[in-house]
Amino acid sequence: MSVKHPVVAITGSSGAGTTTVMSSFKHIFRREGIRAQIVEGDSFHRFNRMEMRAALKEAEAAGNRNLSHFGPEANLLDKLEDLFRSYGAHGTGQVRRYLHDADEAAPYKQEPGTFIDWAEIPANTDLLFYEGLHGGYADERVDVAKHVDLLVGVVPIVNLEWIQKLHRDQKMRGYSREAVVETMLRRMPDYVNHIMPQFSRTHVNFQRVPTVDTSNPLIANDIPSADESMVVIRFANPKGIDFPYLLSMLNDSMMTRPNTIVVPGGKMGLAMQLIFTPMILRLMDLKRRALQNSALAS
Repeated sequence: MSVKHPVVAITGSSGAGTTTVMSSFKHIFRREGIRAQIVEGDSFHRFNRMEMRAALKEAEAAGNRNLSHFGPEANLLDKLEDLFRSYGAHGTGQVRRYLHDADEAAPYKQEPGTFIDWAEIPANTDLLFYEGLHGGYADERVDVAKHVDLLVGVVPIVNLEWIQKLHRDQKMRGYSREAVVETMLRRMPDYVNHIMPQFSRTHVNFQRVPTVDTSNPLIANDIPSADESMVVIRFANPKGIDFPYLLSMLNDSMMTRPNTIVVPGGKMGLAMQLIFTPMILRLMDLKRRALQNSALAS
């Protein structure tokens, strides 16, 4: 963790909605004039798309049917920790980008599913912002979470997460339902062992809970809308959180525990703005003071 060079991370599994959270943070950065270095978790996958397919076949032939991007074997988590550590200490580090589709790949004249080369973070950024699978990861060898100043979890209940993934992968990526289900089952051990534990390390968790029947996600025709959902927001440390203000600004919200509020799904974006704007501004104020003190000391 660093005062001069803060690191903010959003962690959540594929299809959980972390991209929506990233959009809310981008609004804050733009409105407050904050220069953020955006880092996508996909850029720290160990394999490109073709290599991952080969690795899956090789693992299955060896009896391992659970290799997935959720686990450490398919990611460069030591390199991710190095980035967070380096940025926190010096405001620098190595980043790259994963090219998801043809539109992203075209400017680089590369194939989709490949990476651009590693490059140094530009000088004079205000903070590093990570969005991906492993912002709160930790094990006996790697501890990414300890370098994060603000860690946010995005955790829809699992049936909703599956519905979102099924619809995205079938309609946007052209996969069959059987192929998507196979992927979900293959990932389950890594989800339990490597994704879920991160949500106990977060400073704030957002969990979207549908208010319609999602008992069988495999037959759901639609993704429950924001208006058909509630969002449970849990603060690891409620000290300093102005709950009366939040409840007054977020209509139809309520407190269910001393560190938990529940808001209508349609208010999730507003809740993020109200909660995270003062948190980000506090990080920027601490950064400014630390830099001033360093300048006076020198």
